Amino acid sequence: MTSPRTPRKAFGRLSLPERTYLTDALRTETVGGVLLLVAAVAALVWANIPALHDSYESVSHFHFGPGTLGLNLSVEHWAADGLLAVFFFVAGIELKRELVAGDLKDPKAAALPVVAALCGMAVPAVVYTLTNTAGGGSLAGWAVPTATDIAFALAVLAVIGTSLPSALRAFLLTLAVVDDLFAILIIAVFFTDSLNFAALGGAAAGLAVFWLLLRKGVRGWYVYVPLGLVVWGLMYNSGIHATIAGVAMGLMLRCHTREDEEHSPGEHIEHLVRPLSAGLAVPLFALFSAGVALSGDALTDVFTRPETLGVVLGLVLGKTLGIFGGTWLTARFTRASLSDDLAWADVFAVATLAGIGFTVSLLIGELAFEGEATMTDEVKAAVLTGSVIAATLATVLLKIRNAKYRRMTEDEERDEDLSGVPDVYEVDDPAYHLRMAAIYERKAAEHRRIAAEKESERLAEVPGGAGEEGDGPA
Repeated sequence: MTSPRTPRKAFGRLSLPERTYLTDALRTETVGGVLLLVAAVAALVWANIPALHDSYESVSHFHFGPGTLGLNLSVEHWAADGLLAVFFFVAGIELKRELVAGDLKDPKAAALPVVAALCGMAVPAVVYTLTNTAGGGSLAGWAVPTATDIAFALAVLAVIGTSLPSALRAFLLTLAVVDDLFAILIIAVFFTDSLNFAALGGAAAGLAVFWLLLRKGVRGWYVYVPLGLVVWGLMYNSGIHATIAGVAMGLMLRCHTREDEEHSPGEHIEHLVRPLSAGLAVPLFALFSAGVALSGDALTDVFTRPETLGVVLGLVLGKTLGIFGGTWLTARFTRASLSDDLAWADVFAVATLAGIGFTVSLLIGELAFEGEATMTDEVKAAVLTGSVIAATLATVLLKIRNAKYRRMTEDEERDEDLSGVPDVYEVDDPAYHLRMAAIYERKAAEHRRIAAEKESERLAEVPGGAGEEGDGPA
């Protein structure tokens, strides 16, 4: 006779190594997200103050770089093709780690974020397409609302002070990793007009050398950084978006540990490069991409033009319905149940938060409407508008449950035995219970001592007690 199978829990507690990695990664992304917000606001201020607008345009369109190598680019172009390659390099490492050591390693666990991410990209594209088909707009921007900006989303969480449980944060991060992968594929497949096969062959040869050096165990930044720059330059000149080079190199890094290693090379390099990506590359990209002129008429046009309305609806409605619907259907068909501490309202709030599509959405918007400056600016304004609306809705929904999240987070982080490991991960360890017994025994002994002292003080203060026997009148 077989025992009934225990239903699998969706959004259950993370393993301790996964939780530690998540905490470190999200801490950096949160700081980077705040810098991203500051850069976006600075860009809008710089571009919309009449006295400064011309200087913003001058700096953004200032060209520099070796023209003989086909790299005499504007500052804005360097930010989009150069700095974002660092961002996608980190995304490649994240994806590789998830595939070999994270949630995506287990097909059953991977099903939830993968299906949610795919639905969260497909539904916004459908919403955009339907909006523009009905309104007679251009379908070129169908991919703009498909991307989620994890740094921006975490910055919103940091600003509103929501203590989102680690399981939901992990879901959001894994969702964004899968989202980035498919955004990369969209850029590579749909936004490559012509190919320079000589440059593409050179880039492929450079990636092969990169892979061989990694396999041989060659170390030293002075080897890989120059090689990475050569690969990036060749990839740019091949006609494929240069950020693909960053992803390819990130995927080549080894992200599993060996017996003599505490951290894999991929994790070590990610730890070094992530602050550069989150703290410098992405904010600088935002500074030179988010500076669109805003006015009452421009904001009105966002809701009247089919292209921009499709972007807003795709981010706000498409993302939310796609991710929530994909998650619900996956749980339904795999007979998984939510963690006892969570409700579907929490998943809906996180799905709304994923409607913040800033960095990659801006990049795809530039690629989709390349050469159409007015439309590009209007689509950027739509991305900003949709992201702000999604952030506002998520803030309201998450704030409603924030007290419960705070209690859950406190339970996750409680370490009463001061072992450095949260108590929830030690309940099956006999040594933990012995440590707790010793702590409670010391506390009990201390309370008994205090009780004895208080009792002595009370007896000494009672009128007519032993200390006052001969003090009364004769």
